[in-house]
Amino acid sequence: MIKLSGPRYAPYLFLLPFAIVFAVFIAWPLLRSLFMSFTITSGPGASVPVGLDNYRFLLSDPDFWLATRNTLTFAFFTILLQVPLSLGLALLLNRKGLWLRNTLRFAFFSPHLMGLVFAAILFTLLFAPLFGLVNIALHNATSFLGDHAWSLETRWLGEARWVMPALILVNLWLYVGYSMIYFLAALQAVDRELYEAARVDGAGPIARFWHVTLPGIRHVLIFVVVLSTIGSFQLFELPYLLLNNSSGPEAAGLTLVMYLYQNGFVSGDLGYASAIGWTLVVLVLAITLVQLYLTGTGKKGDAS
Repeated sequence: MIKLSGPRYAPYLFLLPFAIVFAVFIAWPLLRSLFMSFTITSGPGASVPVGLDNYRFLLSDPDFWLATRNTLTFAFFTILLQVPLSLGLALLLNRKGLWLRNTLRFAFFSPHLMGLVFAAILFTLLFAPLFGLVNIALHNATSFLGDHAWSLETRWLGEARWVMPALILVNLWLYVGYSMIYFLAALQAVDRELYEAARVDGAGPIARFWHVTLPGIRHVLIFVVVLSTIGSFQLFELPYLLLNNSSGPEAAGLTLVMYLYQNGFVSGDLGYASAIGWTLVVLVLAITLVQLYLTGTGKKGDAS
């Protein structure tokens, strides 16, 4: 009889609670959802195998392609704006002698602590027609245009063309400061002697940024881009709350995760919802691998 005691088995005993929790709450649900993606379900215990029919229907479903387009649009513009803004703030707040530097760091990071529900309530008021501060600020900023000034009656959450810009703006408010923290940590780890050597060689601020700063924070930059990409494809709570538990006018706020939710928990077809979920996994994995390939991460000899 094998005795599970002594130093030989101690590591396995410490890992056992995690292994049990992982198997019950992560591994088994994942395998179960993969199996369900090949079935049609109408409630617990009521499922009919359909092979690849869910995936065939998904690829011909216009709502799926609309959700994919919206999600890709959100991810593209979020990364395009969030990464430069976060890096710019980090460069600014990393300067020695900056007045109220620590206070400003906390101020820019603090929106991330507020939560999505608070952000949704806040921006529902900020985007409101007539008295919303966003419309008032834009109207005052463009008042010199006369009749072509920004309209106070712009319905950010009530017109299809403004829904996606609204979602992107709220997401930037929430996560620019969060990404900034990663960049601040990376900037403080760059060897200061490299900057001094670059100055001695006559390199200006732009040259030092391209040839010292960016190589020094390269891995953190890639990490932030990948993290932002994955987070963008998981978008659900923000549009769901901002658009009053809906996908908005003309489904302009419909995302892949929201589409999964509608089919799985509103319509009740968990099989089709599982197919959507696994399609999303493959899509995110493919985009992440492309990003890693284009940035050279993981290549042999990559130790910079």
